[in-house]
Amino acid sequence: MIAYIDGKLTFKDPTYVIIDVNGIGYQIKISLSTYSALPEGERCRLHTYLHIKEDAHTLYGFMTAAEKDIFLHLISISGVGPNTGLMIISSLSVEEIQQAIVREDVRTIQHVKGIGAKTAQRIILELKDKIKKETWIADSTAVPVSAHNTIRAEALSALVTLGFAKNVAEKTLDTIIKRENRNLSVEELIKFALKSS
Repeated sequence: MIAYIDGKLTFKDPTYVIIDVNGIGYQIKISLSTYSALPEGERCRLHTYLHIKEDAHTLYGFMTAAEKDIFLHLISISGVGPNTGLMIISSLSVEEIQQAIVREDVRTIQHVKGIGAKTAQRIILELKDKIKKETWIADSTAVPVSAHNTIRAEALSALVTLGFAKNVAEKTLDTIIKRENRNLSVEELIKFALKSS
């Protein structure tokens, strides 16, 4: 799996970019939010997902890890392919998708071109619990949800790599976040989790 691509942005289009890495040009499909955030003709790094089919190997690129995570959640749903997933994250921000899923707001998801009522309901039904676990919505003084998600996700990934069972690590992190009631760094979260185990 190609986790990210770091190189010079040589071509930029609202639907794809070409990034030159040591003389090799990688064509990567992107969302509109990634397109808006990319610098013109400069070095850049995109988090990537490689989709393999019999007739094609397609790279999808994302400016943030949070955007890639929500894309991977979406394409895990039956009937939502990578192009549909890209359409959803081009139409709605990561936060809007998360809120629509948690609030069971079928209409918001259905507003995306190519998404019918059944697909929107399936997305909500299958992702609601996952998104609720990942999002810790604190009071208005807290860091935005996306920042919390990224920090929590990085800490969770590190703990799983260190040998924690994923469900145990998730519960431990949630307990620490509620107990501390402040903005913790990834390192702090991991340290607290290791002490509590």
